[in-house]
Amino acid sequence: MPQMSPMMWIWLFILFNSTLILTMILNYYSFQYNPNYFNLTKFNKLNKKNWKW
Repeated sequence: MPQMSPMMWIWLFILFNSTLILTMILNYYSFQYNPNYFNLTKFNKLNKKNWKW
């Protein structure tokens, strides 16, 4: 990369980390809301018949 000011590097670093943190928060809340969130494809077929409640 061409010579960039330190401020620019800090700005890029903050942007990148903010996107990571946002995705983590979104995944956390979707998991809280629906615990099968990460396993939907696996468990949908198995448990369709087996829910008692």
